[in-house]
Amino acid sequence: MPQSFDTQSVSRELLRSWRGKRSQIAQSRRLGYSSNVAYAWESGRRFPTAVEALRSAALGGRSAEDIWVAFHGNRPAWLDHVAPDTAEGVVAALSDLRGRTPIDEIAERAGLSRFAVSRALSGQTVPRLPTFLALVEALSLRLLDWLAAAAPIADLPSIAPAWSQLEAQRRAAYALPWTQAVLRAIELTEYQQLPAHQPGWIAARIGLPDSVERDCLDALAAGGQIRWNGRHWQVDGSEALDTRRDRALGVRNKQFWAQTGLDQLAKQSDGLFSYNVFSVSERDLERLRRLHLAYFRQLRSVVAESTPSERVVVANVQLFALDAGTLGPEPADVAASDDSPLS
Repeated sequence: MPQSFDTQSVSRELLRSWRGKRSQIAQSRRLGYSSNVAYAWESGRRFPTAVEALRSAALGGRSAEDIWVAFHGNRPAWLDHVAPDTAEGVVAALSDLRGRTPIDEIAERAGLSRFAVSRALSGQTVPRLPTFLALVEALSLRLLDWLAAAAPIADLPSIAPAWSQLEAQRRAAYALPWTQAVLRAIELTEYQQLPAHQPGWIAARIGLPDSVERDCLDALAAGGQIRWNGRHWQVDGSEALDTRRDRALGVRNKQFWAQTGLDQLAKQSDGLFSYNVFSVSERDLERLRRLHLAYFRQLRSVVAESTPSERVVVANVQLFALDAGTLGPEPADVAASDDSPLS
C-alpha cells in the first residue's frame, strides 16, 4: 500500500516554496488574479487545481516539464504532444502513471471515491492539488520523488523525515543489494513460524555468508524497513524500493541481479533461463515491447496478491536491440519495482 501523506499540509508548503520571496498579493497578481488567492491557498482555505499549481511552480523556477523530466529520469513521450501545465497535460501525466491499474485499486490507494478518480483520469474535472498529489502517490508510489523534483526538500518539513528515511534505504540498497532479498526472506511464513530468530537462517535459505546477513539486517533496521518484535524481524511495509531517482544505483542493481542470474545459470540451478536472438520489423518490435511490459505488470500484480510467502524469487526480464535504435521509453508504472527482487 502507498504511504500515508498529509497532502493538504504538503500542498501548502509547496505553494509557499513556489512563491519564494514575493508577497502573496504579488504572487496572486502574477498568476492573473485580482484577489489574494495565494493567501487562500497557503492558509488551506481552498486549494488550486493541479493546473494552477503547476503554473505557480513555473513562477518559482520549477516548470511542470522540468518536474516531470526530473521525476521520470528522462523525457516522457507524452510531453511531445501536450503541454504539462494544462488540463490535458494533467490527464496525460496521470494516465502515463496509471498504466492498466484498475480504477477501484487506485481509489483505494488514494483514499478517494471511484467517481472522483474516474473524473480526474478522464479529464472531466481537474483535481485540486492535494487530490493530485494523492493520485501521484497512488499511481506511482513515488510522491516523495515528485515532491523532491518540485521543490527543495528543506521547504517541505512535513515530508522531510520520510525523505531522509527513503534516502537511507537507497544508500543501503546501493551498498548492499542483498538487502532486498533479505527483506523478502523475512516475509517468509517459514521464518515467521520459527520459535525465534536464528542467526544464519536467512543466509542459509538464500545462499549468503552469515556476515552479509548481519550487515543487511543492520542496514534494513537503520533505514526503518524492518523492526524487531522481540522474537523475529518483521518487514515494516512491503513496497518495493524505487531507485530510479538515482540512475547509477538503478543500473548497479540491475547489473547485480543480472549477474546473480548468471551465477545461478553457471550452477545449473533449476530456473528458467531462455533466450531468442531474432530479426523483426519495427512495428512488431513495438508489439513485443508492449507485450514484454504487459507481462511484467501482470507478474507484479500476481506478486502483490500472493499469499502466503513461501519462496524468494528473482525475475530478470530483458528485451534489448543489438543494432542502432531504441525500444522507446519505459512507462513509469512498469519501472517502479524493476530494481528489486520479487517474492
